[in-house]
Amino acid sequence: MRSTFLGDNNSLRAMGAWNRAKLLWAYLSRRSDVRGLPVEYIVETTAKCNLYCPMCPRETHRQPKEDMADQIFERLVEGTAGTAEHMMLIGLGEPFLDLKIFDRIEHCERHGISTLLSTNGTLLDEKTSERLLRGPLKHVTLSFDGATKESYEYYRKGARFEKVRDNFVRFARMKQEQGAPVQVVVQMVRMERNAGEVEDFIRFWKAAPGVDQVRIKEDETNLMQPAAGHAAEDWKHPCHYLWRGPMYVKHSGDVYPCCQSYMLDGRPIGNVAERSIGEIFHSTEMRRMRQLHVEGRAGEIDICSKCCTTIPHPALVAGSLVFHGETVRKLLPLVERLAHFSRFAGKLLAPPRPAARQEELVRISTDPEKPRR
Repeated sequence: MRSTFLGDNNSLRAMGAWNRAKLLWAYLSRRSDVRGLPVEYIVETTAKCNLYCPMCPRETHRQPKEDMADQIFERLVEGTAGTAEHMMLIGLGEPFLDLKIFDRIEHCERHGISTLLSTNGTLLDEKTSERLLRGPLKHVTLSFDGATKESYEYYRKGARFEKVRDNFVRFARMKQEQGAPVQVVVQMVRMERNAGEVEDFIRFWKAAPGVDQVRIKEDETNLMQPAAGHAAEDWKHPCHYLWRGPMYVKHSGDVYPCCQSYMLDGRPIGNVAERSIGEIFHSTEMRRMRQLHVEGRAGEIDICSKCCTTIPHPALVAGSLVFHGETVRKLLPLVERLAHFSRFAGKLLAPPRPAARQEELVRISTDPEKPRR
């Protein structure tokens, strides 16, 4: 892939800080016309996957066996350099089925953009693990939906419990032994068949060397909870996705206003191959959606009325724009714990209805001189 020299890290950091300031001002002053660009993107570099999972939107949204074209990916990265701080190279495909995934990670790094991957672990063999740990990846989520073979293989059809567990354990151990800086999170989406396994899941992965965080996440796809959503009175504050991102970019180049919109049958608001991210983000449709959120009428937007994500208080949104994206990613576990377990939890976070109980995200010290907790 070709590279474009953009200057040193200090220049990029300064550009990013100024961009965040513009986004923060627009969000807090409730402006639908935003001068900056999103700090985060979810980029689906491949639509291919080797598993079948009942909670995955692939079950209702048929996907082609295709990867994102180089031209689309390069146009996106080079068009957002200096403003984008974090790209999650995930989507409705398994990242390691994209033969160019390591090139894409490096391309982002050359343009000052940190990267995140989430993997089902079936292809995370020793060779792949070694290459990943040598690269500039900043964060990896290891998806493992169950503490028993029965529940895991029910939700991850086509995967073997023992093989994936061993792949993850080996990867985390290699990370610790090499002192690699990548942040490793093991995550389980809590659903009906694995809900009783939370304590066993946390206990096992908390003891695994090299794991930084263990996360129990509620399902946000609507497939397992189709009746969930937000009532009109929940929209006291505008959704931060429409101001700071992440925007969702499909492998085809189609751009959606947020990470949930495609799965909720929303329509794309543009395509990277045809228009710049700036033109798409500042489009009439994006301004219309922001204005409805500002007026407390977000429930009139079909995708927003069906959304299953939690709406954060503006104070949390402001914090996410004060700091660089990498810092926000590291602080997120602490913020989640404080928000969910403080007496202000109801004011800081508005979960969808029916509300689902959120589990603590456990931070695990990787310093051998510090006790685990």
